[in-house]
Amino acid sequence: MFLSINPKLLDLQLLKHFKIMKTIIKKEFTVTHRILHWLLGLLMTVLFITGFLRMQWMGRKPIVAVIEQDAPGVMTKEQTMAIVNDILNPMWQWHEYAAYIIVFVFLMRIAYMLMKGVRFSNPFIGKQSIKERLQGMTYILFYVFVIIAGITGFYLKWGNGEWKEPMETVHKLAIYWFPIFILVHITGIVIAELTGKKGITSKMIGGN
Repeated sequence: MFLSINPKLLDLQLLKHFKIMKTIIKKEFTVTHRILHWLLGLLMTVLFITGFLRMQWMGRKPIVAVIEQDAPGVMTKEQTMAIVNDILNPMWQWHEYAAYIIVFVFLMRIAYMLMKGVRFSNPFIGKQSIKERLQGMTYILFYVFVIIAGITGFYLKWGNGEWKEPMETVHKLAIYWFPIFILVHITGIVIAELTGKKGITSKMIGGN
C-alpha cells in the first residue's frame, strides 16, 4: 500500500519550515542584542583608554615630573598637586561615568541572556568541539573579569580604603586582560567567517 502525499500540502509545510528558519536567522542578532554588544564594546574601550592613560603618560607622577622639570621651585607641592588634579579630573570623570553606565548595560545584558537563553556554548557540558569549548570559556572569563573589575573599581571609589592596594592591583589587571580578550575575540570572528559562520560580522552590524 502506497502512501498518498499531497504536493500542495508538502509545499506549504516546506514553506512554513523555511519561514521559521528565516525568522530564527533574523533573530539571531536582534536589535537589543546588537545595541548591548556595541555599547559594552564602546564603554570597555573608554574604560581601557582612560585607565591606561592614568597608569602611563597621564598619571600623577609623570605630570608632576614635567611640572617640576619645566618650572623648578616656582610652585609649592600643594599648588603642583592642584594643577595635576585639574588636568586629571575631567579624564577620570569619563572613566567613572563609563563605569556607571557599563554596570547598567551589563545587568541588561545578563537579563537579556536569561530571557533569550545563553548565547554561547557552555564549555562544561555536552559533547562539543574544542573551538566551541574555547569560545564558551572565553566569554565566561570575560564576564568574570568584568564583574571583578566592577567590584574592585567601586571599592576604590566608595570603600573605606583598608584594602586599597590589593584592590587597585587587581583592578589594574584590566589593562592586560581587555586587549587579550579583544585579540581572541577578533581571531574567533575571523575563524568563524572563514568556516561555518560566514557573514557573522555583517549580521552583528546590520542584523541581516
